[in-house]
Amino acid sequence: MALVGRKFPNLSVNAMNEMGDTFQLNVLEEAQKNNKKVLLFWYPKDFTFVCPTELHAFQKALEEFEKRNVMVIGASCDTPEVHFAWLNTPKDNGGIEGVTYPILADSNRNLASRLGILDITNESYDEETGDLTVEGDNVTYRATYLIDEEGTVFHEGVNHMPLGRNVNEFLRLIDAYTHVQEKGEVCPANWEEGKEAMNADREGVASYLSLN
Repeated sequence: MALVGRKFPNLSVNAMNEMGDTFQLNVLEEAQKNNKKVLLFWYPKDFTFVCPTELHAFQKALEEFEKRNVMVIGASCDTPEVHFAWLNTPKDNGGIEGVTYPILADSNRNLASRLGILDITNESYDEETGDLTVEGDNVTYRATYLIDEEGTVFHEGVNHMPLGRNVNEFLRLIDAYTHVQEKGEVCPANWEEGKEAMNADREGVASYLSLN
């Protein structure tokens, strides 16, 4: 079920920071209590290949997100200890040393299961033994959630494992949503900060299309 337009699940999950501290983090509460937008991005596994490129890309853009009052949170189903080991592995050795935003450690998969983003292709139940067997890696796809200051999801997207994300697109989406919040206008295709938006009515679209 799509979460867009709905509140993000109210669930606390273990997280790790660059100092090696394990703590509980509730994404919904972070948005609401801090009056911030949140970008939550999931990746399949620590110590893999496309994943560190994404974590470094979000770190490189962290200042731009912070300028927009956005908290960045990474997430996977690895344990806090594995996260910390990866955080202490140099970039030139495939690690994420230098990443400073928190990373969820959803090792029990409670949140990932609720979001429906786990790579499970089939489930089979043995009635005699009561065993449930799953096919697939049971790790998350590259899912991304943008959450507003009230805890409502305004964007969600899911990439397959081999496809890395474009960080700039999330900055664009945040700018567009902020424009809607502040100006009451809607943002047409390919809108970027500084470009013309439009009123959400017949005259507005006619005027926009006549000029573009």
